[in-house]
Amino acid sequence: MQTRHVISILAANNSGVLGRISGLFSRRGYNINSLSAGTTEDPHYSRITVSLQGDDRVIEQIQKQVEKLVDVLDVMILTPDSSIYRELCFIKVEADNKARSEIFNIAGVFRANVIDVNLQTITVEMTGDLDKIKAFIELMHPYGIIKIVRTGLTGIERG
Repeated sequence: MQTRHVISILAANNSGVLGRISGLFSRRGYNINSLSAGTTEDPHYSRITVSLQGDDRVIEQIQKQVEKLVDVLDVMILTPDSSIYRELCFIKVEADNKARSEIFNIAGVFRANVIDVNLQTITVEMTGDLDKIKAFIELMHPYGIIKIVRTGLTGIERG
């Protein structure tokens, strides 16, 4: 059964590492749903979070292949019950005077932040899990979504 999996990769912060890792996925025919990367508490290392669909056998194979790459120090599968996942999303929505207050109220319920307002649009910043972001986007569709920008999933193990 194809399910969503999240892989956390610790790698040396060297030029080309991200390209080699993402290239491994594409060469093997695995589609990446989202990818995020950034330096860790030690600037010599980066943490790369990859979200993809696949069965357990495929994910295990990917883990072994990524572990063999030069500059990769650790590969961890982040399971939903022992990890925290979040994504950042900006949503720009059409907003006349009537819609503006409704959008502000909905954003408040979702603990989203209104980060830009003008006469025609409102831009909302939201951080949350995929279900929360999806639900908010569905509520914004009737107002007219102009643009959505997402960072991709990031995660960390609990404890």
